[in-house]
Amino acid sequence: MFKKQIRIPEPEEILEVMPLPENLKAIKTERDKLVKEVITGKSAKLLMIIGPCSAHEEKPVLDYVERLSKLNEKVKDKLVLVPRVYTNKPRTRGVGYKGMFSQPDPNKSEDILKGIYAIRELNIKAIGTSGLTAADEMLYPANTHYVDDLLSYIAVGARSCENQLHRLVASGIEVPVGIKNPMSGSIFTLLNSVYAAQSAQVFKMNGWQVATDGNALAHSILRGAVDAYGNDIPNYHYETVMQLAEGYQKSDLNNPAVIIDCNHSNSGKQFYQQIRICEEVMRNRLYSSDFKKIVKGFMVESFIEEGCQKEDVVYGKSITDPCLGWADTERLILSVAEKV
Repeated sequence: MFKKQIRIPEPEEILEVMPLPENLKAIKTERDKLVKEVITGKSAKLLMIIGPCSAHEEKPVLDYVERLSKLNEKVKDKLVLVPRVYTNKPRTRGVGYKGMFSQPDPNKSEDILKGIYAIRELNIKAIGTSGLTAADEMLYPANTHYVDDLLSYIAVGARSCENQLHRLVASGIEVPVGIKNPMSGSIFTLLNSVYAAQSAQVFKMNGWQVATDGNALAHSILRGAVDAYGNDIPNYHYETVMQLAEGYQKSDLNNPAVIIDCNHSNSGKQFYQQIRICEEVMRNRLYSSDFKKIVKGFMVESFIEEGCQKEDVVYGKSITDPCLGWADTERLILSVAEKV
């Protein structure tokens, strides 16, 4: 039985109270253009969607994004850096820290209304201080419109890839949506999800029948798979990427593109392996022009301090999955830029 606690205003009501300031809208427009051009192939740059596993506290996240902004000036001719400001966290067993959207204070219980304002404030501050717009995960489709005016990239997670509503909502989003392969690793299922997101749809959303034109910028993310015994199966290698490229050709999809998620099941959550994975993928880009054409960038989990912690004690250290530290992050970004 549902117990009503507090009314959450509709997205339009929240945006009226806390809109994206006019002086930041031009930044958002330009950033959207940069990301879209990578996915469509108009730009030869690579995307680096990089940042904390979860954005659990405003101050270190803004610190991280400002560092990324300074680094962006050195690599902007080769890379488009998109900070991960992930404010919704899926929980395998349904309990634990659920992200800033639900828990603006990770040490307290859920306060969703406060969380909505907190994540809008965080993203607006991040754009204003860094000139960078962020990526976030669409964990709950009904919540997307609370933040989609602030983001330049949206991801659909492995647990959500096969969910019909995620696919339908992705079809109406105006920025690139990366869809991760399901936990099974099925390329067939992944391509079906991308096809649905690229197609025009009619469905019910927040009390309305809505129609979409389809999102031609929907694309694939390879994040590794998990077998029946819980073992990780990497899928960033040349053979799987080319299998996906062949699937794109047969599926009549727009803008064939894949982002390599360097953590999760590709690294077995061994965060330092992300560096090696990036290096292998960059070597394969040199080996094969077809591989180079379809691989559009990387997802990397990174924060100020490496590793993770159970409670928010160490400044700039993840409270969810372990991350690369800043020094290694900076070296990795510069190394990838040199090889583009």
